[in-house]
Amino acid sequence: MRIAISGTYCTGKTTTALALSIASGIPLTHARTMRELLPEIFPGKTLRQCRFHELMVLGMKRFEERIRAEAALGDRFISDGCSLQEWLYGSTRLLTGADPAESPWLMKLKKLLHPLEWTLFRHQIRSFEAVVKAYAQTHYDRFFHLPLEFPFVADGHRPTSERFRYASEERLLQAYSDTGITATVVGGTLEQRLANLLGHLGLSPVIPVHTAAAMAIQQRSIQFDAVPMEQPH
Repeated sequence: MRIAISGTYCTGKTTTALALSIASGIPLTHARTMRELLPEIFPGKTLRQCRFHELMVLGMKRFEERIRAEAALGDRFISDGCSLQEWLYGSTRLLTGADPAESPWLMKLKKLLHPLEWTLFRHQIRSFEAVVKAYAQTHYDRFFHLPLEFPFVADGHRPTSERFRYASEERLLQAYSDTGITATVVGGTLEQRLANLLGHLGLSPVIPVHTAAAMAIQQRSIQFDAVPMEQPH
């Protein structure tokens, strides 16, 4: 069973996917975040400093790593996110700009000053959309969508905002509809989500739900939250 835990920024995808993997014994895949990829691909830059074409490169690299990780596990895995994620974050920037914290007027000015860059990015992201949607339709058996239940926690790093999150949520739900994907919405606390996921999948936990949830929170803190922020030269 190939399971996708999908949603936009700060919906708890990583912690929920970790908890489900621990409770079910099904292996987890996790594509490296842009924060992890950035020093390797564009050393000395922050995400907020990246231009559209650089964000596109980071998204495509994430997609490549996701494909490799999922292919290595065959037909039994839990994916932290899904292929739609890599397209989603780029495509939402067509609405919000490369840095969603900028004002709509500044975004319009950048379009006027860099029309070729903007047009090229728009064509690239639409081509990328076709690829990731085709992959999503054929490489996952179950989709679970985590809705926007928690406020966005700004960390001074991620180029996003509440406006960006809600725009992303709308586009993601539309993408499910466009591709004929049925995504089961799972909300609530981590333990409630985990219990519901196991119920939908018809699985019995190999360890208690509350234990799996606590272990996931601890593992998230050690494995993912400890990734350092980028430090520009």
